[in-house]
Amino acid sequence: MSSPSLLHALRPAVQPRVYELYDALRADAPCRWDRALRSWVVTGYAAVAGAARDPRLSSVRYPDPDAVPAELRGVAAVLSRQMLYRDPPDHARLRGPVSRAFAARAIAALRPRIGAIADGLVDDVAPAGACDVVADIAEALPARVIGELLDLPAADLPDVVEWSRTLAPVIGGARMSAEQRRACAEATDRVLAYLDAFYTGRADDADGPVADLLAAARAERMTRPELLANTLLIFLGGHETTTHFLGNAVVALLADPAARARFVGEPEVVDAAVEELLRYDPPVQLILRRAAADLDLAGARVAAGDPVLLVTAAANRDPAAYPEPGRLDFDRAGPRHLTFGHGAHFCLGAGLARLESGIALRALFTRLPDLARADDGPLEWLPNLDFRGLTRLPVRFTPVAGRVPGADRAGTATAGAAVGQASSIR
Repeated sequence: MSSPSLLHALRPAVQPRVYELYDALRADAPCRWDRALRSWVVTGYAAVAGAARDPRLSSVRYPDPDAVPAELRGVAAVLSRQMLYRDPPDHARLRGPVSRAFAARAIAALRPRIGAIADGLVDDVAPAGACDVVADIAEALPARVIGELLDLPAADLPDVVEWSRTLAPVIGGARMSAEQRRACAEATDRVLAYLDAFYTGRADDADGPVADLLAAARAERMTRPELLANTLLIFLGGHETTTHFLGNAVVALLADPAARARFVGEPEVVDAAVEELLRYDPPVQLILRRAAADLDLAGARVAAGDPVLLVTAAANRDPAAYPEPGRLDFDRAGPRHLTFGHGAHFCLGAGLARLESGIALRALFTRLPDLARADDGPLEWLPNLDFRGLTRLPVRFTPVAGRVPGADRAGTATAGAAVGQASSIR
């Protein structure tokens, strides 16, 4: 590959071995101009970690709204109100109201509920001897958890999940047809109307993060459009990325019998295993920044206004930071992986994602001990530069009868009933 481009990551033949592409990009230069993407691409660990904390790199995604395709300008306006795409002081203003709901103690209180949901989902598929990990487990668990955290009625979750799935391509920078762009705009309108009605109905009895967000809006620390946009961000961030990670992690463990045996047989390594799996094949591959001023970045001269893509997934595989980066090692030493970002924009939901993932993966691999892929065909990856995840993952196993006491199967709870124990520390 004489002149590799990050854009090649969208090629079906490259997707299964995308980390080889990242190695080629990094070997060429830790920061290089990608002519196809008209962006700087940063792949070395030190360069990505440093750039993620550099205030000269702006998080504003759409500095020129007129440059956005007409069908997506409304979507771009919504995304531009989210904390993820704001610089100081707006970033801290928008992040503050939701930070309490994702504090360590609040997340720890959710462990029993997450365990019950995970066991219920495994109960549902265990007698059949086969399932699609993506649809039956990886999508269902985080949607239920974040839905309950936001107190969304369970009956509404299928619609909200579908809207978020429709929005994912534009968030992840995928190539979109005009029809897809129109569908994305329509989904945005629908989810905003839904959330607006939801908040109108909950103004007097809100709890948890909903109460925190409403309080910020009432105190005029957040506008109504910002309230809706950041609630959407919480759902998308809490659902979409964890879905992709669970699928990626299952594939990684199925491909490495020794790592799988440790994960199942040594419960004490679960936390370290989740961290290593997050490094190894993360659901979010890159972060978009834009130079607010001229700067030197890993030996490259970046001009003000230039887009900069921080490929955190490539940084996580940098051999200068992690010896034998392509091997799963639950005892690995080294710097913290960059999957959740670095600096002021470090992911608020990192603790929740870690907890959900450990619980779900343990439930799958301990309760379905001979879990295996249903076929040896090629995996189907999303056509997306930012999000890395599977469209489906069929598996087979020996059917298991019986149910775990206390497992949740009704799927009708809302946060007020299901996670009320955590609301006192929001």
